[in-house]
Amino acid sequence: MFLSALTYAGAVPANAGTAATDYHPSFKPDRLKGPPPGKANEVLVLGSPHLSGFKADPRPDMLEPLLTRLAAWHPTAIATESLSGLQCDSLRRYPARYASTVQDYCPDLTAAGQATGLDVPAATAEAERLLAAWPAAPTPADRRHLAAIFLAAGEPASALVQWLRLEPGERREGDGVTSELAAKLDTLKSRRNETYLVAAPLAARLGLERVWSVDDHTADTPDPADRDAYAAAITKAWDNPATKAREAADKRLEADLSLPDGLLKMYRAYNAPTVPLLTYQSDFGAALMEPSPQAFGRGYVGYWETRNLRMVANIRDVLGQHPGTRLLAIVGASHKGYYEAYLDQMHDVRLADSNGVLR
Repeated sequence: MFLSALTYAGAVPANAGTAATDYHPSFKPDRLKGPPPGKANEVLVLGSPHLSGFKADPRPDMLEPLLTRLAAWHPTAIATESLSGLQCDSLRRYPARYASTVQDYCPDLTAAGQATGLDVPAATAEAERLLAAWPAAPTPADRRHLAAIFLAAGEPASALVQWLRLEPGERREGDGVTSELAAKLDTLKSRRNETYLVAAPLAARLGLERVWSVDDHTADTPDPADRDAYAAAITKAWDNPATKAREAADKRLEADLSLPDGLLKMYRAYNAPTVPLLTYQSDFGAALMEPSPQAFGRGYVGYWETRNLRMVANIRDVLGQHPGTRLLAIVGASHKGYYEAYLDQMHDVRLADSNGVLR
């Protein structure tokens, strides 16, 4: 038996490595979608500009045309490019690799933890317990309490959903919300970020109780020792005609941004079917081919693909827990092509066309 295995292994053709690059599997998950019984899982991927990069806060009249169209699609769940409290809790346990990630992406939970007496896992479990038995007509006290629990769980966007579902006079301290936490929630309402200006208000408008944080930064690594060489190699790769085309398009869109439909036009442009390939040519495809001996570009692309795969896995997990969900995934526009390509591989996921929704 052992000799047969050695003989078989030794019989591998000399050109096997070359042949492997031309191999494509016959199994195509994207062609095996059933359909299963019951309502389909539908996902609308909305590629978004990062509103934090704008020079000024978008006005309500700029946001309303976008919110109106998204609400008309009637999502039953909304996923955002935010780290979950559970992932941040995990990253905090490995500071040698993730200290800068935690600093950049994970909120300080000290005040909420003290107010509720719960750490992140306990607060997450409590939020899930509360939602599982959530009353049809929750009281203001119920919502304030759940907002405090969400803050302790490291889910500020979901806490904001509860806060926005309260009448303005009920947005006050009490039921676990201290004056400090109430002030924090009021600040989140105007934070220049698509999670807080688009996802949370839309969830509240639609009568949803939360949003889902699906970002992933477990592929992050500390800066390389030769950071300057890395930056120089990637920057050089990005200096190409596709990047210049993207920059020119952004300038045109930004010039009209103050118009009432300027932001909607930007979202339409960012979600055009030609954008994912142009983004690849400008960014990831260019990095893949950069020739540094350290293979900086390949490392960068590996990080990017890993992150997107794990983000999509988080979305798939939500759909698996709640079959028949109509999910809006709001994510930075550079992720959109990867989101749709990976989600389309799933047996029980059907994609919606953002162009029709934003029309």
